[in-house]
Amino acid sequence: MASEAQIEANQENGKLGGVKTGEGKNISKYNAIKHGILCQEILLEGEDEQSLIELGEKMRSELKPETEIELLLVDRIVANAWRLKRVLRGEKEMIKVNMSEIWVGKSNFGASLAHDFIKSETYNKLTRYETSIERGIYKALHELQRLQAQRKGDNPPLPVAIDVDISKEE
Repeated sequence: MASEAQIEANQENGKLGGVKTGEGKNISKYNAIKHGILCQEILLEGEDEQSLIELGEKMRSELKPETEIELLLVDRIVANAWRLKRVLRGEKEMIKVNMSEIWVGKSNFGASLAHDFIKSETYNKLTRYETSIERGIYKALHELQRLQAQRKGDNPPLPVAIDVDISKEE
């Protein structure tokens, strides 16, 4: 059990961390823009705003939200779909760069991937981001379907996926 002095020290130390000024917060909000996959801003500089607007319009038309919470879920799906497209573009560019680095008269896609796996963990990170984003899309879509079914008086669908942790972390 922590002593009174340790508790006080921990509380004081907890007050020290984090960005406090408006200027600092303005800078720190761009920390995730290194790759842009997890940043809070949906549209990054250089991305086509009209494409994002069209994606949102198509999703709203297809998913037909009627309440604020349904609209919120559709917006979440749109944001995640946009991020997923960003991940896939990044993956494509990364593979293109790796292929150009090792393809000197060769045409071996597997060699390119092997080169990347040896070179860095970037591809593994991208696939983890992709999986996480897809999970977010499915989760929001399923919740939207449940809310819409309830609103119409139907029985909400049962969960499609169950998360199972089979890791043996100790």
